[in-house]
Amino acid sequence: MPENRKISIVAPCYNEEAVLPELFQRLGAVAAGWGMEYEIICVDDGSRDRTWELLKQQHDADPHWCSLSFARNFGHQVAISAGLYHASGDAVVVMDADLQDPPEQIARLIEKWREGYDVVFAIRQKRKENFLKRFCYWAFYRLMSQLVSFEIPLDTGDFCLMDRRIVKWLNAMPERNRFVRGLRAWSGFRQTGLVYERDARAAGNAKYDFFKLLKLARDGIFSFSTVPLTLMAQVGMWISFFSFLGILWTLSTKMFSGFFSRHGFPPVQGFTTIVIVILFLGGIQMMSLGILGEYIGRIYEEVKRRPLWIIQDNAGIEPKIPDLPENPAKAGSGGQL
Repeated sequence: MPENRKISIVAPCYNEEAVLPELFQRLGAVAAGWGMEYEIICVDDGSRDRTWELLKQQHDADPHWCSLSFARNFGHQVAISAGLYHASGDAVVVMDADLQDPPEQIARLIEKWREGYDVVFAIRQKRKENFLKRFCYWAFYRLMSQLVSFEIPLDTGDFCLMDRRIVKWLNAMPERNRFVRGLRAWSGFRQTGLVYERDARAAGNAKYDFFKLLKLARDGIFSFSTVPLTLMAQVGMWISFFSFLGILWTLSTKMFSGFFSRHGFPPVQGFTTIVIVILFLGGIQMMSLGILGEYIGRIYEEVKRRPLWIIQDNAGIEPKIPDLPENPAKAGSGGQL
């Protein structure tokens, strides 16, 4: 691999004024030691503090640092997608601005990339978070791996390095509900992982609350798997089967009441059983409609074809409008990049 390659770093930011000074210092120090040309693209995802002011000041002090500012908060995965769309490096590293992804680990990712891997993802060996959150992450990745038809690495996040040709394919994927780590795994190519210990936040508060994590999990499952639809069809089949047995049982106790009474099964009077069955079947139906609604809602979002993001300001980088996704198949014969 030629030595004159360029590395792009993409770091989404949302209300990170407390951690940005340390990010500037640590990431700038390690980048200077790579011996390669580099750019650092920070995407301000509609912050309400001094994040954008600090990013502009850093660009003025060091042109390696470039920034985009969204017109509002469009979400973490969209901010990553915008950074990938504007990155110009031969390889792109995605990391969080809160320094839970240590910048010192990027050199290890680059070394694996030099060995010929197209994607080098970081595997979280330890997480400095509460037990409930760690368990939810652990359970989600294992559930996700059972639902999708491709191999998805366990205990990995967005912290990774991707070769330019992978980034081109990700930019060509137009879906609205982005789950970048899923798209990365789905794309294939040569992928490998490196184990690291995920740090606690260097400063500030966590931006992913329970409901945002739940939405991210839903996006991951419903964007890559139709198993929930198949599962609900199977549940409906079994419920119908047992309901049919229940109908036969009820009719038999009415038609042969004497026989069943002698054996300790007299006909049940009242409406309790009916109410229980109706409520149970109604709950299953509502849950099934909810799952259908998740897929229909995503279809609705896709057909509107609105831009994924709107940029209101920039520093050191010319913003591009992602109306027409890049078609990587044009870059070479037969879609070879």
